[in-house]
Amino acid sequence: MQGTIATFDAGARSGTLLLDDGTELPFGAPAFDGSGLRKLRLGQRVAVERDPDGAVRQVRIPGIA
Repeated sequence: MQGTIATFDAGARSGTLLLDDGTELPFGAPAFDGSGLRKLRLGQRVAVERDPDGAVRQVRIPGIA
C-alpha cells in the first residue's frame, strides 16, 4: 500500500499518511523508527506496512526494502 506524508512531527517522530484512496492513517514513532529513515517531508511518497489489526508497522521509501 502506498500514500503520501500529510503531516510529520520530527520531535515526536510521528505523523499522518494520506493513502491513495484518500484515507488518512496515523503512524507513530515505532513505524518511523523501523523505517531506517532520518526524516520525512510533507508530500513524500511512502510505502506502508500494516499489522493485521490495521496499525502502521512501518513507513518506507517505495522500492527500498
